[in-house]
Amino acid sequence: MGAQVVIPGFEWSQILPELLLAGAAVAVLMAGTFQRHRGDGRPARTGLVGGLSGYALFTVAAAGAALVAAWSLWSDVGGPGGQPRLAMAGSVIVDGFGIFFTIVICITVGLGALLADGYLRREQLERPELFVLLLLSGSGGILMAKANDLILVFLGLEILSIALYVMAGYHARRARSLEAAIKYFVLGAFSSALFLYGMALVYGATGSTNLLQIAAFLRAETLTAGVFLGGVALLIVGLGFKVAAVPFHMWTPDVYEGAPTPVTGFMAGAAKAAGFAALLRIVYATFITARLDWQPVIWALAALSLVVGSVLAVVQTNVKRMLAYSSIAHAGYILVGLQAGSDAGIAGALFYILAYTFMVTGTFAVATVVGGRGDRHHTLDDYRGLAQQRPVLAFAFTVLLLAQAGVPLTSGFFAKFYVIAAAVASTSYALAIVAMLAAVIAAFLYLRIIVAMYMTAPEPEVAAADLAGEGPSLAAPGGEGAVAVAERARLAIPTGVGVVLGMALAFTLVAGFFPSPVVDFARDAILVRL
Repeated sequence: MGAQVVIPGFEWSQILPELLLAGAAVAVLMAGTFQRHRGDGRPARTGLVGGLSGYALFTVAAAGAALVAAWSLWSDVGGPGGQPRLAMAGSVIVDGFGIFFTIVICITVGLGALLADGYLRREQLERPELFVLLLLSGSGGILMAKANDLILVFLGLEILSIALYVMAGYHARRARSLEAAIKYFVLGAFSSALFLYGMALVYGATGSTNLLQIAAFLRAETLTAGVFLGGVALLIVGLGFKVAAVPFHMWTPDVYEGAPTPVTGFMAGAAKAAGFAALLRIVYATFITARLDWQPVIWALAALSLVVGSVLAVVQTNVKRMLAYSSIAHAGYILVGLQAGSDAGIAGALFYILAYTFMVTGTFAVATVVGGRGDRHHTLDDYRGLAQQRPVLAFAFTVLLLAQAGVPLTSGFFAKFYVIAAAVASTSYALAIVAMLAAVIAAFLYLRIIVAMYMTAPEPEVAAADLAGEGPSLAAPGGEGAVAVAERARLAIPTGVGVVLGMALAFTLVAGFFPSPVVDFARDAILVRL
């Protein structure tokens, strides 16, 4: 008799959030295919519901459905008594950690769709492709967070990244957008190759790509072979690119500046969350027995990211580039939690990621509005006098910037406090001091923007033109910054941007006054060492 073929079980319910996002992407793509087009080749505009297009509403609904599906899984596997489970022939692990990042990424997809909706109409890019890419990128990020196999991590990384490459160059009429896409693609392909080589070396040293089997092998064998350590190093390099850690940050300023601003906000939230999800699971949970080998590497990456990100952000004059270097510094704080090598450090890192997601998305929501038509008004001068003409927008931006600086009574304060406290508890005193000094340096950056908004006035020539009722195309001696002031005096805040700012402000302030629920959520999502 022939050998019996064993067909592995596929528990589709355990990957329902990913399926919902991917299925919604296909649905939006099909709807766009059959949509009527105007004479200029662009799709006919869909009706607005509550100020939002049908594509945006559908994307937000899909992200909400995926979030609900993830929360239903949390009730089974999350919390102190939750038991992780394997699915999809052991290639997916469903645990509190994976569900935590699933929820974070679903939130980012929904917020990204809200930001993109008004931007696409303003730039006359009302096509459904960006929403398709948002959904696909989110599904790839969730795969990375729940992967129990290096091959699945790589698959999720590519789904996430390829969609981001296209989104970075979505504004085809802007040369900087196309340049950003090319730079991101070339460097991203290079980092993916390094990650793939790292997988091959780890497989050669341990005989498996399954994280559970690798962890079991490392517990049974004292492995210090150069092949294994080289593989670990290459894996860290590949994921270090995705989280924009120094010295793998070279792409970040140019891509953040050139990509459409809503895409930059999504990239800063979703890509960083997915990259850290994979990095924390692989390095902390799987390679915990080799902690003495990888901790010095993470220490160096954290210190470099904190110093380089904070210092170079201060000398920038373009706000999007400032925020790009700021995101590098924030990656350094999360690495501080990983370097601590403790459950408290991982919980602090998770809290930081969730808090940063709302802070950075809200920040780029403001940048989306101020950027104006053509997405070109992002210099520091373009924010002069914003508090006089758009006081609510300036107030929201101020709160979010102060939160990123770590001011008390905001979520950013507790985010920094928990990771630095974990570093101190693990006797990484030098790194904790570097983190605190970096926070002081970065505070100057955020104060520069606040001073420009509140303590400098818009160009008087442009203000007079506004009173006379003349259009923003009026040539003003103040240059591009002055023209931007005239444009934003007439620019209404889109519905989606208003919702994003409201949610970002609410979370930042509520978590700053009452952090306990978010802290408990992060602690309950702690990684189970494999």
